[in-house]
Amino acid sequence: MNIRHLLLSVAVAGIAVTPLQARPADEKAPRAAADEPGKGGQPGKAADKDDDAALASAVEDAQPKRGSVAVNGKVVNYTVTPGTLTIRNDDGEPVASMFYVAYIADRAKGAPERPITFAYNGGPGSSSMWLHMGSVAPVHVETPAPGAQPNAPFRVVSNPHTILDRSDVVFIDAIGTGLSRPIGKSKGPEFWGVDPDIDAFARGIMRFLTRYGRWNSPKFLFGESYGTLRSGGLVYALQDRGVQMNGVILLSSIMNYGVRQPGYDMIHLSYLPSYAADAWYHNRIANRPATLEPWLTQVREWTRGAYASALLKGSDITPEEKNAIAQQMSAYTGLPVKYILQSNLRVDLSRFRKELLRDQGKTIGRLDARFTGYDADDAGEGPEYDPADRSLSGPYIGALNSYLFDTLGYKTKLSYRPNYYAKIGGSNWDQKHRAPGRGGYGPMALADTALDLSQAMRENPNLKVLSLNGYYDMATPFFGAEYDLKHMDLPPELRKNLTFRYYESGHMVYVNPEVHPQFTRDMDEFIDMASRGG
Repeated sequence: MNIRHLLLSVAVAGIAVTPLQARPADEKAPRAAADEPGKGGQPGKAADKDDDAALASAVEDAQPKRGSVAVNGKVVNYTVTPGTLTIRNDDGEPVASMFYVAYIADRAKGAPERPITFAYNGGPGSSSMWLHMGSVAPVHVETPAPGAQPNAPFRVVSNPHTILDRSDVVFIDAIGTGLSRPIGKSKGPEFWGVDPDIDAFARGIMRFLTRYGRWNSPKFLFGESYGTLRSGGLVYALQDRGVQMNGVILLSSIMNYGVRQPGYDMIHLSYLPSYAADAWYHNRIANRPATLEPWLTQVREWTRGAYASALLKGSDITPEEKNAIAQQMSAYTGLPVKYILQSNLRVDLSRFRKELLRDQGKTIGRLDARFTGYDADDAGEGPEYDPADRSLSGPYIGALNSYLFDTLGYKTKLSYRPNYYAKIGGSNWDQKHRAPGRGGYGPMALADTALDLSQAMRENPNLKVLSLNGYYDMATPFFGAEYDLKHMDLPPELRKNLTFRYYESGHMVYVNPEVHPQFTRDMDEFIDMASRGG
């Protein structure tokens, strides 16, 4: 049987197909502990040689196909182009080949310029596979329920929740991931850091604008996870080079790595409302409210009030105060009071994931707490794996390879890397960053690109920002995103340019089919508003 028929059910009309054997991912590591420093890498072993990169070319590539998708009762005809952009340094020397898949809807002659959205994932070390195969492209892989997904054949189907009726969209792979590679004299580690990564994306986007004549289009950035930290620095870097953006879409945000250093209590404050949401979902709350909101607003207020004050006191807190905080924390999180006191009011994420359903012999997911798993050792300190990661990686990796190499028939000598955590991440990723403003902050040991985003919004008062958050996301908790974005010191008249939206889903909000339609509607409304300058 043809592998296309075996693996795919693609309702995309008009795509010309050149069948190729679906290629397995060359990275066997699962999706890493995204956006958590020190996870997924090999500290001190950053390689300066990549044999696969020797197959990459400085010659730009484009292999277009035609397709169509039905959105809101209308057919949108488009061209999908997998291809490469050649990034050059200031001396004009080619330094990297950046892979992209662009979806460009047909535009009548003389019609207004269409918006264009540049999308990418995070890690650092992840390709754009997750956003590409799950969110707003004209196709996506189905993930029908929060649990172990069915084995192959996976269903890659037409996506009625694409944004293509509102905006063209370009999915870009970071250097070393996907099919993006260093070329010439360049080596991978030269791109593996906050600032060199931002520079590479800026150069790649500017090259795309030139190659396809899109300089006058309304322009958007759409980053997920570490991609949000990239976006904060990237929007300023582009603006500083004369590329004025209309909007930035932040999905599952982490803008500031500094608060995650040991010894800082902010990370415990960031997690608490998410712990409450997870406990609510798994029915571990006494007198459980009927809905998450406005109950979570109450939890937020207690977190930034009584809980923050208690942690701030450190060892000065009295036994009576400590017990009172533990009692209320137990009511919000479903954890035993004794366990909270033994944890000194600071329950580590891995402990929470293990403890919440320990009496049922289950753990909960980090990327998405709706997913549950089973450990060999129920008495362990933390979970043995992330059930959300394990459940979703197989369908996404299989679908991406089948769609790209079989359905689209893309030809290349390279193998697609869903991630490159074997070489990127941990101490192999340079976390230092120099933010703009206030005469220059100087190099930060751990980046906070909310500072860059703030500067970009003040310099361009028309720049709009949309923050999208999953209540059950434990990798980048929503309260942490609120903290980062609400500490940008924006003047009152610019705060209206920042909008928050929330969903009963996890890190990859779009994997929940019940919220995917609203997720897309929120993006559609934002793109419409920011494109017309509203």
